[in-house]
Amino acid sequence: MTGQRTYGGVSAEERRAQRRTALLDAALDILGDQGIDKLTVSALCQGAGLNERYYYENFDSRDAVLTALFDAIAEELATALLAALQQAPADSRGKAHAAITAGIHVLTDDPRKARVALLISSATPELRARTTHTIRAFANLVAAEGVDFYRPDTEADPVIRFRATYLVGGLVQALDSWLQGVLPMTRDELIDHTTDVFVLLAEDLAEQHRPASSQ
Repeated sequence: MTGQRTYGGVSAEERRAQRRTALLDAALDILGDQGIDKLTVSALCQGAGLNERYYYENFDSRDAVLTALFDAIAEELATALLAALQQAPADSRGKAHAAITAGIHVLTDDPRKARVALLISSATPELRARTTHTIRAFANLVAAEGVDFYRPDTEADPVIRFRATYLVGGLVQALDSWLQGVLPMTRDELIDHTTDVFVLLAEDLAEQHRPASSQ
């Protein structure tokens, strides 16, 4: 099968993945520095150092590029959060602080990632729906972690899911405001204040559900 021929120890599938990554890196550059109007096939291919046939090998529209880039940032964020939680201290604040630090660092070590994710999130009705789904997925992760820590062997009830959704959605808005300079604080202060809110709401809810005999 010629399609699977290996050159220099790199398979055809790996080369295609490398070209896709190069195109997404170019999309991040363009969106982060110039804006969505400049995201054209020719600009992407020039930025990636590829000819147009490799663009069409991977994408059939600009929306497909936007969706792939949004998903790549969300996947990087989820991976960082899970890794941070696995290595975090056992106490609630330690876990919250580790996860929040990891997430905010992913989105702000390269500030274009947060700007681009927020830009893409409202670009089309389909991407707005995808953003809602992604926020819900992260909220479910927060809810599951909270249940595991405070109420093992139970399921997240609607109140837990509400607070988790409120926290994740609020963090998205707070990060957007911080990036725009509306919140005059350092990144470390943003992380600490966010951790305070997460722990406060989680422990308040845990206290409400604690059996009367243990209060």
